[in-house]
Amino acid sequence: MTSAPVPGRQPGGDEGGHPGRTDYAGAVYGSLLAASVVATAGAVGDFPRLQLIVLLLVTGLVFWVAHVYAHLAGERILGRPVDRREMRRVAGHEWSIVEAAVLPAVAVAISPLFGLGLPGTAWLALGVATAQQVAWATLGAVRAGASRRFAVGEGIANLLLGLIIVAAKAALAH
Repeated sequence: MTSAPVPGRQPGGDEGGHPGRTDYAGAVYGSLLAASVVATAGAVGDFPRLQLIVLLLVTGLVFWVAHVYAHLAGERILGRPVDRREMRRVAGHEWSIVEAAVLPAVAVAISPLFGLGLPGTAWLALGVATAQQVAWATLGAVRAGASRRFAVGEGIANLLLGLIIVAAKAALAH
């Protein structure tokens, strides 16, 4: 099993020929995706914990494959060669989409330790996904050399996106 993106290294591994360039888009996107999965899974019924864990991880994997495929198809359309090396590079670059599903899945797995039922578990996982989304957006801005003001703005913008999902979950739950 993989771990969530680690501060101090770029999510998704190699950034493909852009030394020093930080790109946390996959981690932010994957976190938003995980939050959406948790919000909608809870809205359509009670998912046992194992089902929610599998749903998070499989959704991350499916979207990872879709992103890799789309990127490689785009390279072919532009007439650029696509070989195994390029496939591995793109797959590694996009892997943070899958990594972002891991912490919310871990939150689901450990939720019984906190005495949480299924609704509480969903809220915990949603909170974890939103928190990591904000953290990765802010950290990405900082590592890209953005001003403190811009980095805070990135965090706030991503918090608002997360809160939209939280509001949707709250509205769907009633």
